Amino acid sequence: FTFYHISCEYNTKASTKKRDSVETLVGYTWLPLMKDGRVVSLEQQLPVSANLPAGYLNDKNGESKKPLPDIKWVDNAKPLFKLRSHVVSTIYTQDTHLHNFFQHCQMIQSGSQESPADLVKYLKCLHAMETQVIIKFLPTILIQLFQVLTMVTKEHLEIAVNSTRVIIHIVSKCHEEGLEHYLRSFLKYVFVTNKSPSSNSWTTHEVLATAVTAILKQSADFLTINKLLKYSWFFLETMVKSMAQYLLGGNKIKMPRAQRFPDTYHQALQSLLLAIIPHITIRYGEIHEEARNVNVALASFIKRCFTFMDRGFAFSLVNDYICGFSLKDPKVLTEFKFDFLMTVCNHEHYIPLNLPMTFGRTKLQRVQDLNLEYNLTEEYCRNHFLVGLLLREVAVALQDCPEIRHLSVAVLKNLMIKHAFDDRYTVYKNQQARISLLYMPLFELLYENITQLSMSDPLGVHSGLPMSASRDDLMFTYPSNQNSRSNTMIDKDLGFSAQNGHVVKREDSRGSLFIDHSAPDTTDGMHRRSSTISRVPPLNRFSQYEVKSLLMCFLHIVKTISEDTLLAYWNKVSAQEVMNFLSLLEICLVQFRYIGKRNIARSQDGLVSKHFAPDRKSQTMPAMRSRPGLMQTKLQQLNTMDNSFTLNPDADVTHQSLLEGNIATESSLIVLDIIALFTQSFKTQLLDNDGHNPLMKKVFDIYLTFLKMGQSEAALKHVFASLRAFISKFPSAVFKGRVNLCAAFCYEVLKCCTSKLSSNRGEAAALLYFLMRNNFEFTKRKTFLRTHLQIIIAVSQLIADVALTGGSRFQESLSIINNFANSDKAMKATVFPSDVKDLTKKIRTVLMATAQMKEHERDPEMLVDLQYSLAKSYASTPELRKTWLESMAKVHVKNGDFSEAAMCYVHVAALVAEYLHRKKTFSSGLSAFKKITLNIDEESAMKEDVGMQEVYYTEEILVELLELCVDGLWKAERYELIAEVSKLILPVYEKRREFEKLSHLYSTLHRAYSKVIEVMHTGRRLLGTFFRVAFYGQSFFEEEDGKEYIYKEPKLTGLSEISQRLLGLYGDKFGAENVKIIQDSNKVDSKQIDAKYAYIQVTFVKPYFDEKELSDKKTDFEKKHNINRFVFETPYTLLGKKHGGVEEQCKRRTVLTSEYLLQVNSDITFKHI
Repeated sequence: FTFYHISCEYNTKASTKKRDSVETLVGYTWLPLMKDGRVVSLEQQLPVSANLPAGYLNDKNGESKKPLPDIKWVDNAKPLFKLRSHVVSTIYTQDTHLHNFFQHCQMIQSGSQESPADLVKYLKCLHAMETQVIIKFLPTILIQLFQVLTMVTKEHLEIAVNSTRVIIHIVSKCHEEGLEHYLRSFLKYVFVTNKSPSSNSWTTHEVLATAVTAILKQSADFLTINKLLKYSWFFLETMVKSMAQYLLGGNKIKMPRAQRFPDTYHQALQSLLLAIIPHITIRYGEIHEEARNVNVALASFIKRCFTFMDRGFAFSLVNDYICGFSLKDPKVLTEFKFDFLMTVCNHEHYIPLNLPMTFGRTKLQRVQDLNLEYNLTEEYCRNHFLVGLLLREVAVALQDCPEIRHLSVAVLKNLMIKHAFDDRYTVYKNQQARISLLYMPLFELLYENITQLSMSDPLGVHSGLPMSASRDDLMFTYPSNQNSRSNTMIDKDLGFSAQNGHVVKREDSRGSLFIDHSAPDTTDGMHRRSSTISRVPPLNRFSQYEVKSLLMCFLHIVKTISEDTLLAYWNKVSAQEVMNFLSLLEICLVQFRYIGKRNIARSQDGLVSKHFAPDRKSQTMPAMRSRPGLMQTKLQQLNTMDNSFTLNPDADVTHQSLLEGNIATESSLIVLDIIALFTQSFKTQLLDNDGHNPLMKKVFDIYLTFLKMGQSEAALKHVFASLRAFISKFPSAVFKGRVNLCAAFCYEVLKCCTSKLSSNRGEAAALLYFLMRNNFEFTKRKTFLRTHLQIIIAVSQLIADVALTGGSRFQESLSIINNFANSDKAMKATVFPSDVKDLTKKIRTVLMATAQMKEHERDPEMLVDLQYSLAKSYASTPELRKTWLESMAKVHVKNGDFSEAAMCYVHVAALVAEYLHRKKTFSSGLSAFKKITLNIDEESAMKEDVGMQEVYYTEEILVELLELCVDGLWKAERYELIAEVSKLILPVYEKRREFEKLSHLYSTLHRAYSKVIEVMHTGRRLLGTFFRVAFYGQSFFEEEDGKEYIYKEPKLTGLSEISQRLLGLYGDKFGAENVKIIQDSNKVDSKQIDAKYAYIQVTFVKPYFDEKELSDKKTDFEKKHNINRFVFETPYTLLGKKHGGVEEQCKRRTVLTSEYLLQVNSDITFKHI
């Protein structure tokens, strides 16, 4: 430093020389910057010298006690100059530990032989560095540490371990300060691996793998291990970059993959993997975040290994990792496993990894391989390792908890989405076909879970029935969850499926999919009590996301793979697997049906409130506290591809509705394409036994499902075209084989004739005309009797189900059919146009009952009475009468009237028995049923006219109906009648030698008689209470005015209870203020009552028996069965008063006789005696 005296005086008179000498030299002092090789950064006090002699620097900092002779100190060498220095440098550090380490490293690099122990000592001292020093010198420190790592020989592993420990410490400090981006920048821009290691030294990736493995095995130092696991990404990405630079720097990238890295490095990586796995699978509970981080980092590292290393070795690493897990692992470990698989499967060359070149195989063998790989066999998993592994894990996960299922399905679905949109594989169609072929084993997984897939409902109500199925279907099979009208608890549903379509439940004209026990009650309008049933929802029900995602993957595969592949698959697999495949197509139609904008809005609201609102809330919370759990975060990430919410709910709903509509149309068209290919390729099998085979039934069910689900107009055009092609392709199945195909077809097409869309009505009417015309041509232009009869039956069924709405639209469809017939030139000279006109006329006649059905829809007694009248009007036509009896049974079951339902089944069975008896194919006719009910004579009105040739009753159908009767009688607690029905079944079982069924039936008889003994002993069986109900009021009841009925109510129903029920029922119909109950039991004079009101008279009655009958009817059951006379008592006096003194009081007994024995329906008209 140089010191001057500055003169502040200014004299104008002074000489120029004096004026120029403002600065006067005073002295000098000096300070060396380096002390012991380190830049000085302290406060100093220095003496000042008057001169600057040569060699002045030899006086070290002026601290020499003996000053040099040539130095002239000012003021006797007192410390006159005081200064403080501050070092600003990224080269020279003020931290002692870091300085010593750098100095030692410099000495080593200069060639001096230093002890390894000293280096270890300096490395350990680096743990005492301050955080700001670490951050300031970060790149320099890391470069030096990595140089130390690679400079040491393989014998001095301790140095490498301690260097790695320091790096762990530095990485940890950076993360704690939130500066991990510095580390990423270092790896990206600064880190360079050593160029050409000597034979005795290591590359960075080799030494890191070995050192990290050594640290993980030192169980005592768990804090360092935890930090290493938590921030493992840094070390593994360092190894990845080192491997890449090693390959490029040594030009090894051109070498075969197996020769790029030495075997020692392969062994080191395997050791590293085996050292990490226990920390994931065993310590996950205590170090959850660390285990999760190392799991993700390890997955990313192995994914990079596929790029740089021998891929077979990388596969072995994946296999070793998966082997570290077991089937009994907790949920969190399974999440880790799918995180790993998701990362690895996102490799850019995932497809080539799964499709290795088949060198050494002929073209024929390669083609055979393509067609055979549809199962998850060991060979398949060897040939296509990653996809086989993923599918196996998904198969296991589908049996796991909902979160794991959701995650596994999302991984699979998103991977397939990635393939579909990969530009590299969209140039040629066969590329996507080959990729989809990889996933064909998914079919097997879906078959195993087909029940779960069919249970889920797009509306979220878990109904297995199609949306268009009537509520009668639902309630017939599973009575509503209200108070019981039955005589016992129901433990088994009354639905029964049989062959040929001749069953009480019209299974062919309803949903053919699986019915779910948790289907809700939809009969909110019925003022009757029905049975209570215990519904236990299935465990682990698939969510809508899981079902739709799996089915979407299925549809993508079947759409993408070639037709030849599909045909080869169908020909190779078993018949059951073909049926499962077709069932999946049917399930797709149900699951992807369009549920309407209102339901979509409702589901969107639920989804937003469940997922989106908590996210919005969490955004306002502190960063550390708002970290979501792994599963929540993962599911949110995976769901972003499916649900994107905006701040405009209406726009979201509109967008989602558009998506749902497009998906519904697309799925329908895919299924149509596939089913068309199937019917074209398997025509012979479908026509086996004139179409009466399970395969044809399944294909036909799929076609009907299109009509049941309701399609878009775009899809419906193709659906109707496909149905016309089906009729043309399989006329013998529709017009010659069993009648069930034609019956179900007519039922669904007629429903389409009431559509609100004129285009749909036009297509449906055209299809119906096409059906009739083809039937006429099939019979060589003689008649279309089958279609004629089945259309009448279908209209009757629709009326019974109260499903034939839109009468004017239906009439319009009938007019279209008539116009087709009149304008068809090819048919002008035949009887066809007149037959069509006759058919439409009959339909209009049947339609007259529609208004009455609608009117009495909420009045079960009147509805049954109307259906009974219709059934009676069709007594001569077995099929039509059977239709109405079945409808009555449904209403009875819905209302819990199981005795009446059972008698309907008995009448249906008697009808079939009488038909077979007349055909000489069954020994007993109506007479065999007279012990059950004397009303059975009604079935004798059957006529053997031309319509009988379209009836296909067999002994097998009769037995199925009789079995249904047994089931119904058991539910009705009519145990005594079971034996009478069983007498008709036993000979058939004995003739067929069906010993198992015989055993079961005898067991049922044993239980029935045991029940008879039990109820006779306890008296707990209550077979009903009877009331006389009379209606008065011409303006309200019309033709029912003055009519009286016997009502059978369940168990101990009180007079007030039935009165209130009827008051509520007719109060809703006519207005509560217009309905009155007549309290007494006397005869009512209709002329004296007020015409402004509707009057209902209810009287308790008891069965009436004369002395002979009493001697015959010993048991309580006999006194409540096959009865048609009832009695009630009214008090009176001879003076005309109701009550008087004891000597004056009289009692009138009124005996009532009903038109029918009390069996078939609950309301019976009667005559006074």
